[in-house]
Amino acid sequence: MDLFFILSAKYLFVIPILVLGVYFLSQPRSVQKRILVFALPSLAFIYLLALLGGYIYFDTRPFVVGNFTPLIPHTPDNGFPSDHALLVSAVAAIGIYLNRKLGIVLWVLALTVAAARVYVGLHHPIDVAGSMAISILATSVIYFLIKNVWPKETI
Repeated sequence: MDLFFILSAKYLFVIPILVLGVYFLSQPRSVQKRILVFALPSLAFIYLLALLGGYIYFDTRPFVVGNFTPLIPHTPDNGFPSDHALLVSAVAAIGIYLNRKLGIVLWVLALTVAAARVYVGLHHPIDVAGSMAISILATSVIYFLIKNVWPKETI
């Protein structure tokens, strides 16, 4: 069981990126443009919110607090937000707006990565939950702006 969580915590984040990339490349140019109009500002906003969150809230990693060796070696820096969980939840949050079935699959993968990061001792649940909340908030704001402020650009 540990091996599943170790592999999920370290490497599973690549799969959602590939899945969304294949989806993007399989779309016609006009749809690709709309995806980029949504995805790029969403990713930028997610990144900015994550930086801000990391400055505002410091969460010592569980292996430091609990004085144990995590299943994956890591530096004892700030655990909030979880970069891995942030990346996969950003991909999932973007994906859910593009295609509901695709988004559900991406969210399952994101939840798996998040749970694995907690299981291996690198993050507290607040670190991964915060990452997901940042992704959902940022994509929701960008989606709202595109739909209501720039009505010519539709997703």
